Amino acid sequence: MNDTFKYLVHNPEDEAWGMYLNVAGIASVPLGADYPPKGHPRGYNFSWENGRILQEYQLNYITEGEGVLETSDGEYEIKEGSVILIRPNQWHRYKPLKNRGWKEHYLGFSGSFAQNIFEVYGLSSDVPIIHIGFEDHILHIFQDIFNVISLEKPGYQQICSGLVIQILGIIVGIQKNISSGNSRVETLIQKACLLIRENLDKNLNIEQMAEGLNVSYSLFRSSFKKYTGLSPNQYHLSLRIQHAIYLLNNTDLSIKEISFNLGFCSIFYFSKVFKEKTRQNPSCYRHKRKG
Repeated sequence: MNDTFKYLVHNPEDEAWGMYLNVAGIASVPLGADYPPKGHPRGYNFSWENGRILQEYQLNYITEGEGVLETSDGEYEIKEGSVILIRPNQWHRYKPLKNRGWKEHYLGFSGSFAQNIFEVYGLSSDVPIIHIGFEDHILHIFQDIFNVISLEKPGYQQICSGLVIQILGIIVGIQKNISSGNSRVETLIQKACLLIRENLDKNLNIEQMAEGLNVSYSLFRSSFKKYTGLSPNQYHLSLRIQHAIYLLNNTDLSIKEISFNLGFCSIFYFSKVFKEKTRQNPSCYRHKRKG
């Protein structure tokens, strides 16, 4: 996903539901860049000197880079794979290290159900950072959230609240099992899933990826399949077809344009793979969905 953010409105029905989304965003902050990026409305934007206080819960998943967080309770180190959890009315400030930068996926949400989750499970009550490593499932849910809010169809707030709960559920599950830790290979596979997801428009060299992760290709491939149920190449193809389905359903891009945007070498090959995965070619799929 490219850098983007969107602020959302809610109504009394959304409040009665118990949870509603205020903002969702993703940003890549390069080395030496000012933080936070410009363009955010007053109340969300802040300076390091003053920090900020929000009237909502905030979740920020740092998938790359390092930084620092300060609250009224202390200072905390932010590492790659950390989740920052901020409560309403909690003074805070955070930023990436100038020599590292970072990539963040963030959500702001409110509601009585959100409050209940944070209170019952003690989220951010002591240390407002949980290290979860690379969780591809969470990134997939973020993509689902952006797909939903881009259209803002009736009921989108209820759909998004369910997706936020899924993310919180994953975090709570990890927190409960944090003592067991992850093996080095498992952590590498999680990182590989992230790299694959962020390169859907490219043809990947899996051997080079394994080399870049400092693991042998044979161990990487067998461990990846054990962890995901798919080979690295099939995992990559499946994600590309998932995104193609979204583009067919929600855009007017031609099949040729979709094929090109997803890095397929030809429309013929794209159609062949699409049919293998869905049992329909792209044209028939779009026709049936719109018909």
